[in-house]
Amino acid sequence: MGSFVVSVAASSRHTFSKRPQSAVTLLAGRGVAGDAHEGETVQHRSRVRRDPGQANLRQVHLVHAELHEELAEAGFVVRPGDIGENITTRGVDLLNLPRSTLLHLGDSAVVEVTGLRNPCRQLDRFQSGLTKATLARDDDGTLVRKAGIMAVVIRGGEVRRGDDLRVELPAPPHLPLGPV
Repeated sequence: MGSFVVSVAASSRHTFSKRPQSAVTLLAGRGVAGDAHEGETVQHRSRVRRDPGQANLRQVHLVHAELHEELAEAGFVVRPGDIGENITTRGVDLLNLPRSTLLHLGDSAVVEVTGLRNPCRQLDRFQSGLTKATLARDDDGTLVRKAGIMAVVIRGGEVRRGDDLRVELPAPPHLPLGPV
């Protein structure tokens, strides 16, 4: 079946959850058109307070649908857009992609992976215990953040649910993702 876009979502307000849409338009260097986090500089309120001029490495939030299924098995009800993601994917291990991976979405849009979303207490405000459910430890004891990845838009275009998703890895050496 391949890798594809399960859902797209946006919110013009700084809300935790984003409403699923039939399509979103990605704008090069800015993010999702009309989304509260669209912009060349950081738009997340806590980050704006610290340094409003910093580059926006969090223009697009992507979550793998497989996380929603894992959370459902643990008793949570999480649908596309619920935890703030703009794009829900299937068939790609987003968390293990190297930094600077290019994701080709639909006919023309391309985003570059910048890092991991750091799960925050807003997850627990949405559903009690959700923050802990999106964190784990690997065999070495390293913290694993499962709440998705962040990206910047390299080439704009429309993205719809059902669109193909193609992964283009960067040249080695591959750098692991860290929180952004």
